[in-house]
Amino acid sequence: MRAKITLYSDEALIDRIKAYAKEKHTSVSALTEAFFRSLLEKESHAPITDSLAGILKESDIDIESYRKHLEERYL
Repeated sequence: MRAKITLYSDEALIDRIKAYAKEKHTSVSALTEAFFRSLLEKESHAPITDSLAGILKESDIDIESYRKHLEERYL
């Protein structure tokens, strides 16, 4: 079921949000809903995993090296 919500904000910010929504071919309502969903999903994750996410992006570690490390450590 859809429901209505009224939000108040700085007029200049509202103008920028409307322009952004138009540029992205979406609505302010859709942006707001996506933002709140994202906010609530982030809170459901453990803080430690959030802090570690993406930590190895720039690393040269491949899957085989990681498997070898796990075998050496735990077997």
